[in-house]
Amino acid sequence: MNHLRLVLADQLSASLSALADLQAGDVVLMCEVMEEATYVRHHPKKIAFLFAAMRHFAAELTDKGYKVRYVTLTDPDNTGSLTTEVERAVKSLAVEQVVVTEPGEYRVRQMMQSWQKTLGVAVDIRPDDRFLSSTEQFARWASGKKQLRMEYFYREMRKAYRILIEPDGTPTGGQWNYDKDNRKPPAKSMVSPSRISHIKSAILEDVLKMVGKQFSSHFGTLEPFHFAVTRQQTLLELDDFIVRILPHFGDYQDAMVKGEAFLNHSLLSSYINAGLLLPLEICRKVEAAYRNNRVPLNAAEGFIRQILGWREYVRGIYWLKMPGYAELNFFEATHPLPDFYWGGKTGMACIGEAVAHTREHAYSHHIQRLMVTGNFALIAGLDVKRVQDWYLSVYSDAYEWVEMPNTLGMALFGDGGVLGSKPYAASGKYIDKMSNYCAGCRYDPQEMTGPTACPFNALYWDFFARNRQKLEANQRLPFVYSTWDKFSPDKQSGIKDQARSIFKRMDEGTL
Repeated sequence: MNHLRLVLADQLSASLSALADLQAGDVVLMCEVMEEATYVRHHPKKIAFLFAAMRHFAAELTDKGYKVRYVTLTDPDNTGSLTTEVERAVKSLAVEQVVVTEPGEYRVRQMMQSWQKTLGVAVDIRPDDRFLSSTEQFARWASGKKQLRMEYFYREMRKAYRILIEPDGTPTGGQWNYDKDNRKPPAKSMVSPSRISHIKSAILEDVLKMVGKQFSSHFGTLEPFHFAVTRQQTLLELDDFIVRILPHFGDYQDAMVKGEAFLNHSLLSSYINAGLLLPLEICRKVEAAYRNNRVPLNAAEGFIRQILGWREYVRGIYWLKMPGYAELNFFEATHPLPDFYWGGKTGMACIGEAVAHTREHAYSHHIQRLMVTGNFALIAGLDVKRVQDWYLSVYSDAYEWVEMPNTLGMALFGDGGVLGSKPYAASGKYIDKMSNYCAGCRYDPQEMTGPTACPFNALYWDFFARNRQKLEANQRLPFVYSTWDKFSPDKQSGIKDQARSIFKRMDEGTL
């Protein structure tokens, strides 16, 4: 029986379950389709990275002697959608079964589940065992729990994989979590360490030319382009990060510095999410670096927590709660997305900086995403679907399974507390503490009202005031409301007037 083995753009792993029993007569199908590149208007760097990585992966399979049917975006016979390309391959190759690994997005899984009926062949949808917790395992962990907190899930994952665990079963160093040691504000003259820039292959050069033509209207700059696009290149980046950069990651992982997009962050998430690096191999290498006294514990644990804990947790939440999760909007937030999210002019230096990093690199680090662009979207009540589309569009590591819980749940509290225990709202004082953005900004983080007051300040209090009925009972927010109640009526009125002024200027494009 001949099989058609479909490999998606985020499944570029030799260990993929769909390829596990690949036979001589089977055909591997890989295709670049306009539908997937444009269902949101993806950043050109993301499109180029994925297409180049796909082409290299296909070439590696071919070199190993496997049959590969690769459909480029500009192939005149390309039908433009995943379903119709699978259908075209099934008909022309006369295969008897389609083998796939479960996708990372609910809409694609629905698509695949319809193929057996519409294509008239058997479809084998296999688990994605590159993840360290299956959807079934996560559902068992979540069963019966009133609150699904990442910290407790993370501890179970540490135990299951014996990572940073001592022989007696206790956590290495005596603590499960060293997050409190990872929140230092930026040191003076803090700069990003140098990064690897790979020699461009002919494959990559061709992709860059094509993407430059086909997606020039999409938000973001295509070049300079420094992404790794092969497994070998990503392993070089992983080893370089562990040796040179990880030792300094822990202390300042929440810091933000003007003009420095990367600081000591790994830049590996795009490679992990596309399958070029595997989460377990990374965690094992980082643990080994700690055991060999090359990396401090707070750096090793903090980095492993992002992969073994947070990444697996948000994927579990996504599949546990979909499809209803996508429709949640706890605060009924519907305000249009301001132009400054797409590079429009703004006097807010922090927003301008984060969006500039996004435009230039298809990247900004997690605190910029959560506490700058996400925080503003939360306290300004921006439309949750438009905000999610923005995050999915502009970041090279964004796929719905990871983007939706992080944006809807963590940044916007749009799920009402499924993922987070409270809204991650903050005033301009937090940004001033954790960055040097505020120096020279048009707005003053110490001022609440007036033309030069930081917009985050009034919006912060206005957010809690207008959502009091929904949030007052939250056990983590009594101090917020007791403080608000101590404000005089005139001060409260002034804050609300300031917030109305901010919304007006935002809508006029003058904020």
